[in-house]
Amino acid sequence: MTQYLPDGPTLAFGAATAAYQIEGATTEDGRGASIWDTFAARPGATRDGRDGSVACDSYRRYEEDLDLVVGMNAGWYRFSIAWPRIVPAGTGAVEQRGLDYYDRLVDAALARGVQPTATLYHWDLPQALEDRGGWLERSTAEAFADYAMVVHERLGDRVHVWATHNEPWCAAYLGYAAGIHAPGRKEGGAGHRAAHHLNLGHGLAAARLHGAGVTDVGIVHNLAPFWPETPEAAPAADELDAVRNRIWTGPLAEGAYDEGLLRVAPELADSTLVRDGDLALVRGSADWIGVNYYTPFRPTLADPSLDVHPEVEAYPGVTPVSFVVREPRTDIGWETDASGLEAILVQTHERTGLPIMVTENGAACADDELVDGPDGRPMVADQDRIDYLRDHIGAAEAARKAGADVRGYIVWTLLDNFEWAEGYTKTFGVVHIDAETLARTPKASYHWLAEHIGSASS
Repeated sequence: MTQYLPDGPTLAFGAATAAYQIEGATTEDGRGASIWDTFAARPGATRDGRDGSVACDSYRRYEEDLDLVVGMNAGWYRFSIAWPRIVPAGTGAVEQRGLDYYDRLVDAALARGVQPTATLYHWDLPQALEDRGGWLERSTAEAFADYAMVVHERLGDRVHVWATHNEPWCAAYLGYAAGIHAPGRKEGGAGHRAAHHLNLGHGLAAARLHGAGVTDVGIVHNLAPFWPETPEAAPAADELDAVRNRIWTGPLAEGAYDEGLLRVAPELADSTLVRDGDLALVRGSADWIGVNYYTPFRPTLADPSLDVHPEVEAYPGVTPVSFVVREPRTDIGWETDASGLEAILVQTHERTGLPIMVTENGAACADDELVDGPDGRPMVADQDRIDYLRDHIGAAEAARKAGADVRGYIVWTLLDNFEWAEGYTKTFGVVHIDAETLARTPKASYHWLAEHIGSASS
């Protein structure tokens, strides 16, 4: 059978986006409400009080955005499908106008020589499903598999590399335990319940996609290394690794939740939640794994003198910790350390044996320095982002040399966009978006990437 995942002598390069972050048009062409529409409408939910209703207007400007992918010499475009654009109520009636949009997007990418790779779930759960319990209910996993097949039946003749979920850890634990992402619930151990149903949803969808002849079904995780700051924090680091990393890689590779995970997440030992056959369905279900990486974590036993990272609440059941964040940091406050990417890629190879795509990597930078661009117009001079990208691409190459089967590197992100709870206050894009006109202006990092990718592929 033909396989489509990159498999060349050098890294394949691409750019990534996500539907809610760039599309806008949240009430057009029959799209239903998502949990992020609802969550962002709450006072204080996003840093600047804004939402994704306009975002980058990529629903209308997708051809312009694909031209930017081509101009960067990137051969892959990773985008996500908005579930409420396809099945507005989560189940039931299908909105053909939503499918038509992605049909046009895929055709436009292919016409430019860009390979589209689609993520089926990047956090925008239909609100109607959340009203019935969301990812705390098994029925949501079943509905996800049905939705996956609706999309595949329309696009599967042209899209060959699929991801089921993007960063289900965020959906489960930031959404249902810490409450800082949609749907904004702070219910501790409910995060573990949501995580299992996300695992199950992946397994159900992957089985059906494979049954339809798809050879390259993957899942994308924001895996991270946990480096204890002191020897005393080593047991806590192992607990954190269990909830952040092994809860996903264990089912994929072994068909099990390991004993260390079950000690901190006893909910996963409940046979009414984790039913016979669930984890067997997940085992071997992925043909590849995506790794999204931004920063390492350095846990230390809880210290009131340290700032407590808001994500600490997203690890229910673990020993209380603080995270030490060393310099240098990006504009969002995350430590910059490219060696963490090499470490997590090698670890993921050892744990899963799967081909790996770096599906997101990038930096939020202040972007406050302007110079004249190639066309004479002002351009963001983001040397800090260039340094970050250079170091992390080098780390991906180093992981390949160390034996990890790393196939590609996809930068996060093409466009400055709606950055979830941060609103529009943090910019990860290699292309600047004017807040008023939405005009696209490539930054220095975009031009650096175009040159780097061009030379790497020549």
